[in-house]
Amino acid sequence: MANNIPNRVAICETLLAHAKTDPDIFVLCSDSRGSASLTKFAEAFPAQFVEIGIAEQNLVSVAAGLASCGKKVFAASPACFLSTRSYEQAKIDVAYSNTNVTLIGISGGVSYGALGMSHHSAQDIAAMAALPNMRVYLPSDRHQTKKLIEALLLDEKPAYVRVGRNPVEDIYTEENTPFELDRAVWLRGKGEKTDVALIACGETVKPALDAATLLAADGIRASVLDLYCVKPLDRAAVAEAAGNARAVVTVEEHSPFGGLGATVAQVVSENCPRKVKNLALPDAPVVTGTSAEVFAYYGLDARGIAETAKGVLT
Repeated sequence: MANNIPNRVAICETLLAHAKTDPDIFVLCSDSRGSASLTKFAEAFPAQFVEIGIAEQNLVSVAAGLASCGKKVFAASPACFLSTRSYEQAKIDVAYSNTNVTLIGISGGVSYGALGMSHHSAQDIAAMAALPNMRVYLPSDRHQTKKLIEALLLDEKPAYVRVGRNPVEDIYTEENTPFELDRAVWLRGKGEKTDVALIACGETVKPALDAATLLAADGIRASVLDLYCVKPLDRAAVAEAAGNARAVVTVEEHSPFGGLGATVAQVVSENCPRKVKNLALPDAPVVTGTSAEVFAYYGLDARGIAETAKGVLT
């Protein structure tokens, strides 16, 4: 795979590789094969690809039906619509019925930039995590995305995977991508006493890692936890990171309600009370712009995270 590619491309390439030997893999789209980077899959395996059209509710129900017939189903649609328009179907047909469907929310968060609030998905983590049986994952780069999809191909439980639209910088390498399903990844500071624990998911992980480097230059020790598994949460890793730090800063491309920060705060308050600062999108319509511009505006970039951490420690 090329360097610095969107995680949606990594999903397609992983499914393509495994579909060559597994005819039970099925991919569904809601007129979104281009946006999901799944055109190559549709062309290579037309008998294992279903185009539903702009009908997200039908997308999820058909996916659940195929799964009930023994298929390994991946249903892709823009996160803003998949997590709202088809919420009832995700709740009943997938989560309640415990079907082997992986819902892929593409262009999550503020990926659609200038299209504004109608196309932003700042509520999907909270919404999907609230459904019993539904797991929620936000991989941070192409290598972790590949490992996650391969792991989901091996189990038969519902999942929601949220990825962005834009290319993301590599955090891991093809040869060295530590991965265990439902276990967070320590990127910095495991087992060490630190000043602040930076806990992030998805496309905020790289800025958090870069922020730790900026903080180190000022003599501030920061651990970094890639909490790609928002649900089920790796509670032990969160408690360890918080317990070894003076304060915690969580970073997420999501509303401040019901997402990563809220969940982490629950664990910290129960196990090792510390000051927890949640960096998230505002409870208001988000400004328009590229992901990088929006991140910088709300302090979700490396510099903003570092400055917030300093403020929490003073």
